[in-house]
Amino acid sequence: MTNQELNDLKNRFVANGAATPTTQFAERAENAELWDVDGNRWIDFAGGIGVLNLGHRHPKIVAAVEAQLKKVMHTSAAVISYAPYVQLCQKLCELTPVRGPERKAMLVNTGAEALENAVKIARAATGRTGIITFDGAFHGRTMMTLAMTGKVLPYKDDFGPMPGDVFRAPFPNPLHGISEEASLNALRTLFKTDIAPHRTAAIVIEPVQGEGGFYIASPDYLKALRALCDEHGILLIADEVQSGFARTGKLFALEHSGIEADILTTAKSLANGMPLSAVVGSAKVMDASGPNSLGGTYSGNPLSCAAALAVIEAIEEENILERSEQMGKMLAERFAVWEERFPAIAHGRQLGAMAAFELLDSDGKPDAQMTGALCAKAREKGLILLSCGFYGNSIRILVPLTVSSAVLEEGLSIIEQSLEALS
Repeated sequence: MTNQELNDLKNRFVANGAATPTTQFAERAENAELWDVDGNRWIDFAGGIGVLNLGHRHPKIVAAVEAQLKKVMHTSAAVISYAPYVQLCQKLCELTPVRGPERKAMLVNTGAEALENAVKIARAATGRTGIITFDGAFHGRTMMTLAMTGKVLPYKDDFGPMPGDVFRAPFPNPLHGISEEASLNALRTLFKTDIAPHRTAAIVIEPVQGEGGFYIASPDYLKALRALCDEHGILLIADEVQSGFARTGKLFALEHSGIEADILTTAKSLANGMPLSAVVGSAKVMDASGPNSLGGTYSGNPLSCAAALAVIEAIEEENILERSEQMGKMLAERFAVWEERFPAIAHGRQLGAMAAFELLDSDGKPDAQMTGALCAKAREKGLILLSCGFYGNSIRILVPLTVSSAVLEEGLSIIEQSLEALS
C-alpha cells in the first residue's frame, strides 16, 4: 500500500488522539535510517523518541529476540517465570545507581507503568502518600503519571481531575529564572504550604528532563536534593526513562552526580525497541508491598528481556558510552557554530549525546512557531527531527548512538540548510 492509501485508512479508523500528524509510513529501517512505503529515505534523529540508542534492528538484539522466540514467547511471569527475567533483574541490580548493598528489580512494559509502580512501592515502603515532582516533568500518560507530569498541553487538558496528593516544585533552570537555591527553597516552602515532610513518600526527578526540554539538574543540585530527602525520610526516585542506557555518556545520567537513588525507573532504550521497563531499588524498599502486588500479564516479556540483555552486552562490547561522550562534544561544537551563525539559535546544551538547543525570536523569547517550522522543513529534506520543551522551542537530538559519521553529518547539514531557508 502507498502512503496515501494508508493515510486514508488512518483517517478513517485511527482515533485522532492516537494518530500521528505525519503522512509517511515506515516500511523498513536500519541503524539511523528508515524508508517509507513509497521508497523515500529518512534520517532518524528521533530514535523512536529515545528508544533506539543502539539504532534500528541492531544485529545483536535481533539475534537475541529471534533465539528467544524459538524457545518461549510468553508465559506471564506471574504464572511461571523464565531465565531472561531474573537474569535481567540481576544485571540491573548490579548496574543501577540505587542504594544498596542489596537491591531488587521488577519489570513492566512502559515508562508510565514503571513510574506508577515506583509510586506504589514508595507509598508501601514509607506509609506516606504525598508525591512531589517538578515543573516541565514528563512521567507518562496514565492518570497517575499525568498528575505527576508538569505540562498541560497536549497531555492533560481533556482528561478531567487528576489523582490527588501530587505536588509540584519548580525545576532548577536558570534560563527560566529558577536558580538551584530557588528550587530548593520552593521545596521547603511546599513542606509548609501544601504537604508536610512526614506525609511525603517520594520526590521524583528526571536528572535530565526529557519532554521538558533536556534541561540538566546539576550534580550539586542532585546532591542537595538527596540530602533534603534524607533529612525527612523521603525516598528519592530518579526517572531515567529517557536519559538512561547510554544517552548521556553514562549508563544512567544519575551517575554524573555521584549520588544514588532509592528507586530508579528506566524504559525506552532498555530493550531498544521492544516494550520493556524496569523499577530498581533498595531491597528493603522494593519488598515493602505484599505478594502479587506488582506486575502484569505482559510484564517482563521473554522477548523483551532477551533484547535488554543483548543491549547491555552491546553497550559494553561496542564502547557505546565512549561514543556517546564523543558525539556529545561534537554536537556541542556544532551548536556553538550555529549560535554564531543564526541569531535565532541559543542555549545549546548536552550531557553526553543527550543534546538540545533553543530557538528564540528577535526579542529573545521562546519561538515555538519557528521551532515547528524547522522540524517541518527538515522533514521535507528527509530528516526526522523532534521539538520539546516547556515552551515548545527546543530541538532535541535523539539520533541513535550507533549512527555512522556520514549519516550524522548528513542529518546535521539538513538542519543547517533548514535554518538557512528559514532565516
